[in-house]
Amino acid sequence: MYYNFYGFKEPPFNLTPNSKFFFSSSKHTEALSTLLYAIKERKGFVVITGDIGSGKTTVCRALLNKLDTRTQVALITNTHMSGKDLLMTILDDLEVEYEPGSKAKLHAQLNGYLIEQLRRDNNVVLIIDEAQNLSPSVLEEVRMLSNLETENEKLIQILFIGQPELKAKLALPKLEQLRQRIAVFFQLTPLNREDTKDYIEHRLKVASGSDRKFFTDEALDLICQFSRGVPRIVNQICDSALLSGYIYEKPEIDKALITEVIGESPMTQIGGITDVKKKLEASV
Repeated sequence: MYYNFYGFKEPPFNLTPNSKFFFSSSKHTEALSTLLYAIKERKGFVVITGDIGSGKTTVCRALLNKLDTRTQVALITNTHMSGKDLLMTILDDLEVEYEPGSKAKLHAQLNGYLIEQLRRDNNVVLIIDEAQNLSPSVLEEVRMLSNLETENEKLIQILFIGQPELKAKLALPKLEQLRQRIAVFFQLTPLNREDTKDYIEHRLKVASGSDRKFFTDEALDLICQFSRGVPRIVNQICDSALLSGYIYEKPEIDKALITEVIGESPMTQIGGITDVKKKLEASV
């Protein structure tokens, strides 16, 4: 609705992850580099965790765009399933023709595929998003996949991407063998104040194709304070602010408008951010 008013070619703050808008903050760049390194060096298990809205899925999308054609990928996003269902989903995602049967039979068919890919000098990567939803028994099934290896290297690289509770789940005594096999663990933290401002300006530049200033410095400061550097919250507030700016015919978003938007935000209304509305109103 506001795109023409502000001259955007596409939505700058869409909540759907889009690697085109990937912002290379120090943490997000480190996370992406960590994943690429682990895959290239065939490290086996890698775990990336971060709070809701911290940009984990966006990092994952950026990763997929950087992998070469010699890397075969299975991306699992529905993690409410049994171990056998997970195996079949992996085979389906890798486009492997297989005969249904027992878990042992499915393992054997997957192993055959992985050996063939190694013979072709291809790498195979399993990415499990929202991995915190996997039950301990299914996590143990995933560990069994790491047994598919040669004397020198892993046949499949496994990336767990999830919320912080994944770390707590992996700490369970029954998952000690899995925990010992994790080669790399990375915690994705929120953006700092400077990166948050740069993140907003980056998305605006990508969407508009210009260096035009859409938010005052005071407005940006307020967004940083409210969002606490969480990209998803930044996107929600900025999108709402631009919509309000269009309605009020404001060419530039100021602090007063951001205060209004934050006050009407569902996160404020339901108490998601403790006392933030009162603090922000007092600062105006």
